[in-house]
Amino acid sequence: MNTQTISIDLPSDILLALNETEAEFKLRIKTTLAMRLYKLQKLTIGKAAQLSGLSRYEFESLLSENDIPISNLTLDDVFNDCKKLK
Repeated sequence: MNTQTISIDLPSDILLALNETEAEFKLRIKTTLAMRLYKLQKLTIGKAAQLSGLSRYEFESLLSENDIPISNLTLDDVFNDCKKLK
């Protein structure tokens, strides 16, 4: 998998204030961004899991812990799919 590095500047005391290591903070940024982009329907659940660095199951569990629906299907979508199957 090809990767791209993006650098952001942060105040030097942020990690101290959060009581996190750099690795923990990077994981927090990646998972938070992945959840947000998934919720906004900018990324599929698979791509969001990939961005987060978690397995799909771990990412779905994280979504559940944060009260973010795993599926974006509406009731109308389900009924329309059922009609198509008949």
